[in-house]
Amino acid sequence: MLDNTDTRLLAALQKDAHLTAHQLGELLNLSPSQAGRRRQRLEADGYIQGYSARLDPQKLGLHVQGFVQVHLNVHGPEQSAGFARLVNLRPEITSVWTMTGDADYLLRVYCVDLPALNTLLHEVLLPHPAVSRVQSQIVMDQLKRDAPLPT
Repeated sequence: MLDNTDTRLLAALQKDAHLTAHQLGELLNLSPSQAGRRRQRLEADGYIQGYSARLDPQKLGLHVQGFVQVHLNVHGPEQSAGFARLVNLRPEITSVWTMTGDADYLLRVYCVDLPALNTLLHEVLLPHPAVSRVQSQIVMDQLKRDAPLPT
Protein backbone atom coordinates (compact mmCIF):
# COMPACT_ATOMS: atom_id res chain seq x y z
CA MET A 1 0.00 0.00 0.00
CA LEU A 2 1.30 3.43 -0.93
CA ASP A 3 1.21 6.30 1.50
CA ASN A 4 1.27 10.02 0.68
CA THR A 5 5.07 10.15 0.86
CA ASP A 6 5.37 7.25 -1.60
CA THR A 7 3.06 8.95 -4.10
CA ARG A 8 4.97 12.22 -3.78
CA LEU A 9 8.24 10.34 -4.30
CA LEU A 10 6.85 8.65 -7.43
CA ALA A 11 5.57 11.97 -8.79
CA ALA A 12 8.97 13.60 -8.21
CA LEU A 13 10.83 10.75 -9.95
CA GLN A 14 8.50 10.89 -12.95
CA LYS A 15 9.46 14.53 -13.40
CA ASP A 16 13.17 13.94 -12.83
CA ALA A 17 14.53 10.41 -12.48
CA HIS A 18 17.99 11.85 -11.72
CA LEU A 19 17.00 13.04 -8.25
CA THR A 20 19.48 11.83 -5.66
CA ALA A 21 18.46 10.40 -2.30
CA HIS A 22 19.58 13.70 -0.78
CA GLN A 23 17.37 15.74 -3.13
CA LEU A 24 14.41 13.39 -2.59
CA GLY A 25 14.90 13.64 1.15
CA GLU A 26 14.77 17.43 1.00
CA LEU A 27 11.65 17.34 -1.15
CA LEU A 28 9.87 14.84 1.09
CA ASN A 29 11.21 16.01 4.48
CA LEU A 30 13.04 12.72 4.98
CA SER A 31 16.65 11.85 5.58
CA PRO A 32 18.53 10.80 2.44
CA SER A 33 18.74 7.23 3.74
CA GLN A 34 14.96 7.08 4.34
CA ALA A 35 14.29 8.47 0.85
CA GLY A 36 16.74 5.99 -0.66
CA ARG A 37 15.14 3.05 1.15
CA ARG A 38 11.68 4.11 -0.01
CA ARG A 39 12.90 4.34 -3.61
CA GLN A 40 14.49 0.87 -3.33
CA ARG A 41 11.27 -0.58 -1.89
CA LEU A 42 9.18 0.96 -4.69
CA GLU A 43 11.62 -0.50 -7.23
CA ALA A 44 11.57 -3.93 -5.58
CA ASP A 45 7.75 -3.91 -5.38
CA GLY A 46 7.50 -3.09 -9.09
CA TYR A 47 6.01 0.40 -8.82
CA ILE A 48 9.15 1.71 -10.51
CA GLN A 49 9.85 -0.49 -13.51
CA GLY A 50 12.96 1.27 -14.75
CA TYR A 51 14.50 4.56 -15.76
CA SER A 52 14.95 5.93 -19.25
CA ALA A 53 15.87 9.08 -21.12
CA ARG A 54 13.30 10.93 -23.24
CA LEU A 55 14.92 11.69 -26.60
CA ASP A 56 13.94 14.30 -29.17
CA PRO A 57 12.79 12.41 -32.29
CA GLN A 58 13.35 15.44 -34.55
CA LYS A 59 17.00 15.76 -33.51
CA LEU A 60 17.42 12.05 -34.26
CA GLY A 61 16.08 12.56 -37.79
CA LEU A 62 12.71 10.93 -37.08
CA HIS A 63 10.48 13.50 -38.74
CA VAL A 64 7.31 11.42 -39.11
CA GLN A 65 5.36 10.16 -36.12
CA GLY A 66 2.28 8.13 -36.84
CA PHE A 67 -0.30 5.77 -35.50
CA VAL A 68 -1.18 2.66 -37.46
CA GLN A 69 -4.31 0.61 -36.91
CA VAL A 70 -3.81 -3.01 -37.88
CA HIS A 71 -6.71 -5.30 -38.73
CA LEU A 72 -6.13 -9.05 -38.79
CA ASN A 73 -7.95 -11.42 -41.11
CA VAL A 74 -7.23 -14.42 -38.88
CA HIS A 75 -7.50 -14.38 -35.09
CA GLY A 76 -5.60 -17.25 -33.55
CA PRO A 77 -2.73 -17.74 -31.13
CA GLU A 78 -0.22 -18.52 -33.90
CA GLN A 79 -1.15 -15.41 -35.88
CA SER A 80 -1.01 -13.19 -32.80
CA ALA A 81 2.37 -14.61 -31.79
CA GLY A 82 3.73 -14.15 -35.32
CA PHE A 83 2.52 -10.57 -35.45
CA ALA A 84 4.01 -9.88 -32.00
CA ARG A 85 7.39 -11.23 -33.22
CA LEU A 86 7.22 -8.95 -36.26
CA VAL A 87 6.49 -5.75 -34.35
CA ASN A 88 9.14 -6.51 -31.73
CA LEU A 89 11.80 -6.75 -34.47
CA ARG A 90 11.04 -3.32 -35.92
CA PRO A 91 12.73 -0.40 -34.10
CA GLU A 92 10.49 2.18 -35.79
CA ILE A 93 7.49 0.63 -34.02
CA THR A 94 7.86 2.05 -30.52
CA SER A 95 4.57 1.00 -28.90
CA VAL A 96 1.91 -1.57 -29.64
CA TRP A 97 -1.48 -1.98 -28.00
CA THR A 98 -4.18 -4.58 -28.52
CA MET A 99 -7.47 -2.79 -28.93
CA THR A 100 -11.19 -3.20 -28.61
CA GLY A 101 -13.30 -1.94 -31.48
CA ASP A 102 -12.61 -2.18 -35.18
CA ALA A 103 -8.80 -2.46 -35.17
CA ASP A 104 -6.96 -5.31 -33.50
CA TYR A 105 -3.75 -3.39 -32.81
CA LEU A 106 -2.64 0.22 -32.56
CA LEU A 107 1.01 0.92 -33.34
CA ARG A 108 2.96 4.07 -32.61
CA VAL A 109 5.70 4.54 -35.17
CA TYR A 110 8.55 6.98 -35.80
CA CYS A 111 10.06 7.13 -39.29
CA VAL A 112 12.66 9.33 -40.94
CA ASP A 113 10.26 10.39 -43.69
CA LEU A 114 7.07 9.48 -45.56
CA PRO A 115 8.77 6.98 -47.90
CA ALA A 116 10.05 5.11 -44.82
CA LEU A 117 6.52 5.02 -43.41
CA ASN A 118 5.23 3.79 -46.77
CA THR A 119 7.86 1.03 -46.77
CA LEU A 120 6.88 -0.02 -43.24
CA LEU A 121 3.21 -0.23 -44.22
CA HIS A 122 3.53 -1.87 -47.65
CA GLU A 123 6.64 -4.00 -47.32
CA VAL A 124 6.56 -5.02 -43.67
CA LEU A 125 3.07 -4.93 -42.18
CA LEU A 126 0.74 -5.70 -45.09
CA PRO A 127 2.72 -8.74 -46.31
CA HIS A 128 2.28 -10.45 -42.92
CA PRO A 129 -0.09 -13.38 -43.52
CA ALA A 130 -2.43 -12.47 -40.65
CA VAL A 131 -2.84 -8.80 -41.62
CA SER A 132 -5.85 -7.88 -43.74
CA ARG A 133 -5.46 -4.09 -43.76
CA VAL A 134 -3.78 -1.15 -42.09
CA GLN A 135 -4.90 2.42 -41.60
CA SER A 136 -2.38 5.11 -40.75
CA GLN A 137 -2.65 8.57 -39.26
CA ILE A 138 0.30 10.95 -39.37
CA VAL A 139 0.85 13.19 -36.36
CA MET A 140 0.86 16.84 -37.40
CA ASP A 141 1.70 18.22 -33.94
CA GLN A 142 1.83 16.81 -30.43
CA LEU A 143 0.05 19.17 -28.06
CA LYS A 144 1.01 17.27 -24.91
CA ARG A 145 4.10 15.14 -24.44
CA ASP A 146 3.78 11.74 -22.87
CA ALA A 147 2.93 12.83 -19.37
CA PRO A 148 3.68 11.25 -15.99
CA LEU A 149 1.07 8.88 -14.63
CA PRO A 150 -1.32 10.38 -12.08
CA THR A 151 -0.27 9.41 -8.56
